Amino acid sequence: MAISSIPLAETGKSDRRAPRSVGAGGLGGAAAARPKQPAAQDPAVVRWGLTVLALGLLGLFIVLPLAAVFVQAFSKGVAVYLAAVREPDTLSAIKLSLLAAGIAVPLNLVFGVAAAWAVTKFRFRGRNVLVSLIDIPFAVSPVVAGLIYVLVFGAQGWLGDWLSAHDIRIVFAVPGIVLATIFVTFPFVARELIPLMESQGTEEEEAALVLGASGWQMFYKITLPNIKWGLLYGVVLCTARALGEFGAVSVVSGHIRGETNTLPLHVEILYNDYNYAGAFAVASLLSVVAVVTLALKKFLEWKTGQESK
Repeated sequence: MAISSIPLAETGKSDRRAPRSVGAGGLGGAAAARPKQPAAQDPAVVRWGLTVLALGLLGLFIVLPLAAVFVQAFSKGVAVYLAAVREPDTLSAIKLSLLAAGIAVPLNLVFGVAAAWAVTKFRFRGRNVLVSLIDIPFAVSPVVAGLIYVLVFGAQGWLGDWLSAHDIRIVFAVPGIVLATIFVTFPFVARELIPLMESQGTEEEEAALVLGASGWQMFYKITLPNIKWGLLYGVVLCTARALGEFGAVSVVSGHIRGETNTLPLHVEILYNDYNYAGAFAVASLLSVVAVVTLALKKFLEWKTGQESK
């Protein structure tokens, strides 16, 4: 390679023979000396117009309905609001929603970590099929998922006779609600962890194994700290989805007051009974969950961004 082609930073010497201009009249030198022009920007009216449009749509479709829920919830006073929240059927719906989420979220957490580990750390036949199966709840309507459980576990379903003979109730009981909740929240943890663990690679785990670490030591000391914020992010989304699920749970619950009604189903029943204050009071609890979820989501996104720097 000719010496003239080596970058000056590598040779440590300045090339005094380099021409100061290119072409007649020193146009190259003038172009080099001319300050760079700032990047072209859209006119202010366009930028402000798009900003106002975005904020207007955000306020119309999100902020305004959210505010309307709380206004209607307290429209008849704090006493009516508290009475609606303390009603036995409401408390039963809260307990059932927490129970379903308390079972579904840990199970999906364990599955999500295991699935993400298998997909990102190993190459095997059927890997793409596994990833596609994880996405099924995103593609299938929750109502269809509920109907599938009725077809399998209902009185006229495939396992209906056997379940009846052994006095086991799945559909129109708590187990069916838990199964439906697990199905609709199935992908959230895995789908948050798979791209994160793919981007991190396997170098640190391989180094730990070379140094003599066991599988559990490698997981707790290296993998888990690296994915902790993404894992929490998936858990937050999974919990919010579990508490707010309506379609699949509605099909398998049977709408039995005080027994198989979750919070979203209880809101529907109160509204159909023209108990608007009570319906909006219960709906405000779900709205609070949504706001808290959004705050945690932004915090975890910020923490994930901070650790990636």
